[in-house]
Amino acid sequence: MTFSIAAVCKQTGETGCAVSSSSICVTSRCAFVGPGGAVLTQNVTNPALGIKAIKLLSDGVASQLVIDTLLQEEHYPQWRQLLVVDSRGRSAIFDGEKALGIVGRAQGDGCVAAGNLLADSRVPEAMVEAFENAEGLLADRLMLAMQAGVVAGGEAGPVFSAGLRVARPSIVWPIIDLRVDWHESPIDTLRDNWLRYAPQLEDYVMRAANPDAAPSYGVPGE
Repeated sequence: MTFSIAAVCKQTGETGCAVSSSSICVTSRCAFVGPGGAVLTQNVTNPALGIKAIKLLSDGVASQLVIDTLLQEEHYPQWRQLLVVDSRGRSAIFDGEKALGIVGRAQGDGCVAAGNLLADSRVPEAMVEAFENAEGLLADRLMLAMQAGVVAGGEAGPVFSAGLRVARPSIVWPIIDLRVDWHESPIDTLRDNWLRYAPQLEDYVMRAANPDAAPSYGVPGE
């Protein structure tokens, strides 16, 4: 029911992921980011795995060892699909034997993509290729990868939700956390939302770090 990508930007150190699904509210259950890396827990999802994985990554644990540790503690690994990329660009994937429908996976330079109930098993390969060939901010490259996944076939059925999350080194909260739920074109709408937010991103980071230096947006009552 899901296709997704997790990646790290080797220039900025940002980590992030993008995800889309036929089910509502996919981002809250599946996508996790932190300064130590990015994680996706999907198929029949256990969000607790994402929380545990981010903690392990923040402690400096490498991607494959993160997955190995999660699987030791998970009671139903056969239902899970996990993607992890750490801040050094090392990635790992796990597909449980009960992953649904057509399953695909691909690993690239600082990125990892996978999906289930896909229209074509090569969808993740198209996503990785698009990410590796793209330029710009990490969020831009993640969105291009998602759009490439759609062009390659995407899910076997329609998708209705999508999300984009990005974390920055030394900042404990996601600097980007955009979500679209129950929409006929969630990935296109998500990209539009990102393009609206992108010019304001650094101002909001500044508001957290130094409010005196942050610009005003001229809203009523300000």
